Amino acid sequence: MNNSVRGKVAVVTGAGSGIGRQVAFVLAKRGARLAVCDVDDTRLGETADRARALGAEVHTAHLDVGDRAAVQRYAADVAAHHGVVHQIYNNAGISGGGQTVLEADWEVYDRTLAVNLFGVIHGTKAFLPHLIASGDGHVVNVSSLNGYLAQPTLSAYCASKFAVRGFTEALRSEMLTERLPVRVTLVHPGGVKTDIATSTLSQARDLGITPTPSQLARTRVYNEKLLRMPAEQAARIIVDGVEAGSPRVRVGSDARNADRLVRLLPRGYPRLTAALERRLFGTAGR
Repeated sequence: MNNSVRGKVAVVTGAGSGIGRQVAFVLAKRGARLAVCDVDDTRLGETADRARALGAEVHTAHLDVGDRAAVQRYAADVAAHHGVVHQIYNNAGISGGGQTVLEADWEVYDRTLAVNLFGVIHGTKAFLPHLIASGDGHVVNVSSLNGYLAQPTLSAYCASKFAVRGFTEALRSEMLTERLPVRVTLVHPGGVKTDIATSTLSQARDLGITPTPSQLARTRVYNEKLLRMPAEQAARIIVDGVEAGSPRVRVGSDARNADRLVRLLPRGYPRLTAALERRLFGTAGR
């Protein structure tokens, strides 16, 4: 199988902003044909226009990855449009954070798992037959450093990202067992400069939840101190990993260091994350 993305049809979910948008641009620059989707039609259109300006053929669609039937229809549409599908980047995600387990509303869990976990499962299952048929397929599922390190007030997000890790590793084992022509890459980004922290507040308001002073302060700390790597750099690392055939891509020194911490102190790291939580955010406003 050929790891290069040149000439291949690549699907990117959540391509309207952040890492997904930049992955689409990197793929376009490297000669891939694209199918991009998002729930934000305006921002998706901006991504598509820029990708076309970079020379890519682009198929666009409004898509909520949490809608199983819609994802299945989308996979059929992309295959019909391009004639073949080689790669799926299951990138779409939401933060689903900012509240403790005691505080969190059921709607937060429902929506976070629908997008972050079932969105990945929907995309993988809908496109996998097409990837196998291509003879040169690749599934790229985006987890997080919170796919192996849990933090306070991120229970829904961590649950989804830990599950993406397990699902993806099981998929890889199946592809190897059956000797099917599909590589599988699991991506663990660290702090990347996207609007994911700010969008937490918007998501809360959409659910009728008024953000607390603590949540507002948390968002500010994330945006100013923790989300540091440019999304363009993260996207290059991801596509480089795909082209290298890497089964696992950790994006950023924070992702690598978190991985080392959990491996070194599997029982003790929660105390360290709790201490860091108090130092960064305190407990006021909860």
